[in-house]
Amino acid sequence: MREFIGGVGMLGRGFAQWRRRPGLMTLGLVPAAIVGLLFLAGLIALSASLPALTDAMTPFADRWPGVWATVFRIAVGTALLGAALVLVAVSFTALTLLVGEPFYERIWKAVETEAGTPQFASDYGFWRSVADGLSLIARGVGVALLAALIGLIPVVGGVASTLFAVVFTGWLIADELSSRALTARGLTRRARKELLRRRRARVLGFGVATQLCFLVPLGAVATMPAAVAGATLLARSLLDPAPPAARAQA
Repeated sequence: MREFIGGVGMLGRGFAQWRRRPGLMTLGLVPAAIVGLLFLAGLIALSASLPALTDAMTPFADRWPGVWATVFRIAVGTALLGAALVLVAVSFTALTLLVGEPFYERIWKAVETEAGTPQFASDYGFWRSVADGLSLIARGVGVALLAALIGLIPVVGGVASTLFAVVFTGWLIADELSSRALTARGLTRRARKELLRRRRARVLGFGVATQLCFLVPLGAVATMPAAVAGATLLARSLLDPAPPAARAQA
């Protein structure tokens, strides 16, 4: 639990960057706001058409008793909306990082400079950002499909689907956001995955906290610059061999 809370604290330290460099963090709002408005419009359109879409997907339920047909269609609609939220979260992260790469590069490198800049082994690069973004979206589709299927389970499906989606989407977001600082140090994708697995609870703490902030109205826009900064600190902490207690005693 301490590791999980430590991951949540990394996002908090990312938000603290607003006090240190407000101008730079404000720049990070621009791409997030542009992409966020596009996805918000899409979610509003989906919500408005959800009843008709659910009816079209379940014509067989027309022959069921009225109550059961309604209950089943509500479950299907809820599962669809949950899957859409997962896709929005990962797609928003991938597209915002791609569109705003120059802004976010300045943010995470400024955080690195303040914490003590290492000798970077390589640049992250635009095409690597594209490849990682596409990988994030593809994995997000898989999570969304599984979350939708879990949501169809009677009684417990809604809660189980929500927990599943928040945890796994949080992991994907943490992986993507920390990839810049880790890749710049010369870590391959396989090495990054292994590093994240060794500190799974900390990574989940950061990712779940970020994902929950994304679910708040306009929260994704306000959180994105802080998440980039916090992910940089998370990456540094994952590479630090000394546990927090040992560092405090040093």
